[in-house]
Amino acid sequence: MSRTVAKQDLDSRVFDAINLILLSIFTIIIVVPLWNVIVSSFSSGKSLAEGGFVFWPKEFSLENYQAVFRDTSIWQSFFISISKTFLGVITHVFFCAMIGYGLSKKYVRGRKLYVAMGVITMFFSGGMIPTYLLIKSLGLLNSFWVYIIPALFSYYDVVILMNFFRNVPDSLEESAKIDGAGDWRIFLKIFIPLSMPAMATIALFNGVGQWNDFMTTKLYITDQALYPLQMKLYEIIVQSQTQSMQNIGGSVVIETTTKGVQLATIVITTLPIVVMYPILQRYFISGMMLGAVKE
Repeated sequence: MSRTVAKQDLDSRVFDAINLILLSIFTIIIVVPLWNVIVSSFSSGKSLAEGGFVFWPKEFSLENYQAVFRDTSIWQSFFISISKTFLGVITHVFFCAMIGYGLSKKYVRGRKLYVAMGVITMFFSGGMIPTYLLIKSLGLLNSFWVYIIPALFSYYDVVILMNFFRNVPDSLEESAKIDGAGDWRIFLKIFIPLSMPAMATIALFNGVGQWNDFMTTKLYITDQALYPLQMKLYEIIVQSQTQSMQNIGGSVVIETTTKGVQLATIVITTLPIVVMYPILQRYFISGMMLGAVKE
């Protein structure tokens, strides 16, 4: 008996050691390139010209970030990006939650038809030109609301929330109705708090999509005052590359400065999402409803 226990303990230790080694390798593969990008963004053009992997900046410099923030309109782009991401996430999650809550009820008339129509939108779309004509007919060209209204609905997210709402015990809703609660109060006070893990997941992915959205501006916006951060930084990179190509001597310093600007833009655009993820991570708890109902 003691030999069996000792063998099981040895196997468990070997398994844990293998998992630790694999996890360490996986972590290094992810962290090292990110660290290289961050460190290189703080390196001078001369040190970047030497090439190779940069573990620590040989010549610490802020010239790359100064080149990015030299354009004062960058702060307007920051405001547009933050505004459209914040407002877009709230409206998208709430709108999809309302539709998911309604479709989760079997007694809703025409529910199968609505579900079938939603599934069709998951596989087929009108295309770029019809969508552009629709946006134009709605008067959303060169409007801030072109970032918000077209992104309100996503049936993928509706399906996730609809299935999550179905797992809420019926006894919770029945007890709330006995106490005189209506549908809106049940939705806001019971279903929304209990579905926070699913809603936080959708909010995170939608927020990343809103923050990194580039094509909406490219297709529907010509007013530079409505340019988000992604579009503004794209212009900065294009301008720096154009200056590099126009340089007659083909200076290595100018080329590497362009590379440094690109690395700085990567850090700037990634940092807000990296900061937001730990804030939303605490909501990723699947067992939030455990103990909500006692039979």
